Formats: sequence, structure tokens, C-alpha cells
Amino acid sequence: MNNLEYNLEVNIAALKLKNPVMPASGTFGYGEECSNFVDLNKIGAIVPKSITLKEREGNPQPRIYEAIGGIINSIGLENIGVDRFISEKLPFYNQFATPVIVSIAGETLEEYIRLTERLNEANKEGLPVHGIEANLSCPNVKKGKRFSEDPKGTYELIKALKSITKTTDLSIWAKFSPYSFDSVKAACDAGADAVVLINTLPAFGIYKRKIKPGEREYIIGGLSGPCIKPIGLYNVREASEIVDVPIIGVGGITNTDDAIEYLRCGASAIQVGTANFINFGVMLSIIKGLKNYMKEHKIKDINDLIGKLV
Repeated sequence: MNNLEYNLEVNIAALKLKNPVMPASGTFGYGEECSNFVDLNKIGAIVPKSITLKEREGNPQPRIYEAIGGIINSIGLENIGVDRFISEKLPFYNQFATPVIVSIAGETLEEYIRLTERLNEANKEGLPVHGIEANLSCPNVKKGKRFSEDPKGTYELIKALKSITKTTDLSIWAKFSPYSFDSVKAACDAGADAVVLINTLPAFGIYKRKIKPGEREYIIGGLSGPCIKPIGLYNVREASEIVDVPIIGVGGITNTDDAIEYLRCGASAIQVGTANFINFGVMLSIIKGLKNYMKEHKIKDINDLIGKLV
């Protein structure tokens, strides 16, 4: 067998990815910062950090806490806002033959709608927006709970985004907190093209070192890293039993074996998060590892691994 006989392409609804490996939003900047270290033509998709309507400075320092087997982050969705993202960042992606999935975050249904309208127009203008990943782990200030905790709110949101993008066929992905199965089902009923599982887990850490005057002694944020992989696998496995759309698995993936576990649990693709902070080349290493695994086990098509867990 030669390399041409091994297929790593996966379909996420109508969107074809050259392989199932991509960064998790928030762990790869806008992609531009990492492009000198990672060939963006070799990964399955580019997923920039979450974009909000207005520019956000994020949370005060300290923002990162090192936990056993992972990290807690409290970045606070720092970003340049959708207008600057469209004018300053989107043109950069034109040089790559890799789909761009823009992560969006808002505090109300109206904010998600406005963000999607702006990105949909950018797509019509020829800018590289191939899909939208709706980060539903953000609190809905009008309802007092996260969208991922509110199946009805999730349904309304995804239904609205699909309506906006029906003329451009932008792929709509919904990203959830762990154990949000009712909302996952609601998103799929509303027409989501894929679901992303899982986002970080709420966590608390107390700093043991001496901190600078004025800095807080603790952090409340999202736990990520290898310690959450069993939870991610559980959520992907459970979701695969209740929905028919592709699942993007994320949470604690640091190597090829982790990626294969997610695929076998039912994920059609995976996102690498915290591991990017340690090694920018980890995604390329996983892609190479998937090829080697397929050769070793004489698997011609990566799709033959998906959901193949006895």
C-alpha cells in the first residue's frame, strides 16, 4: 500500500476536512501567531479564539492556574471584536486551503444573531468563513443561565443562526459544556451541522505563591487538559447514542492515542486544546500518528474508526 490509499478526509455535514485534526478555540490565538510553527495547510480546520461583538480586554491577572493534569484558565474571552476580526484577520486565511470555523460568543440571543449576520456577510464578500462554532457555554444574561443549560434557548439560537446562513450554507457547530445532553439534542433538532464536546469544566484554584499587590489569591475559570479526557470521552460516547450529526471531540487530547479514543467513541473529528500550549507541533504529530496507525492496522479510511468501540 502507498500513502494515496490511506484516506484521512472526513465530512462534517457538507464541509470536507482534509483530516480530522484542528485546534480548540482559544488555544491557538487567531492562527496567525502560530503560522510560523505550524503549517496551517496541513490541519483539518482553523478555529480562532472566540469572537464577540465588541472588543474585550478580558479578565484581570492572574488568569492561569496550573492544576494536577491540566490548567484552569480565566481569560475572559479577550478578543478584538468582530469588526476588527473581519477586517484584520480574515484576509490572512485566504492564503491557506483550510476551512475556517469562527467561534462566536455572546450574552444574549441577539448578540449571536448579529455576530452571525456579520460573518455571513463576510462570506458573501468572498472572505474565508466556512463555518461558525457557537460557544454555548456563555451565560445568557437575560435568562440567568448558560445556553448549554437551556434546551429551549439552545433550540431558538441554533434555529436563528441556521435561518441567517441558509443562503450561504455556512456550517453551524454548537459547542457545549459537559453533560448538556438535552441541549445537544435540541441543537440537532434545530438543524446544527455538528456538535462540539466538551468545553472546559468550571473549577477553582488557590494560589500558593506570593502574588503581586492587588492581585487576587484565587482563580475561578475553566479546567482543561489531560485530567478531563475521561469526561470528554463519556460525553462524546453518550451524545453519539442520541444524535445523528457529526461530533467534534475535545478535552485532554495530547497524542495520537487520545485522538483515536475519541474517534472510536463516536467523534468524527477532534480538537486539540491545552496541548498546544506545550507543543505547537502536536497537531501535526497527531496527523502523522493517525497515518502510521492506519498503515499498521491496514485501515484504508479514517472513517472506519469512527464509533468502532465494542
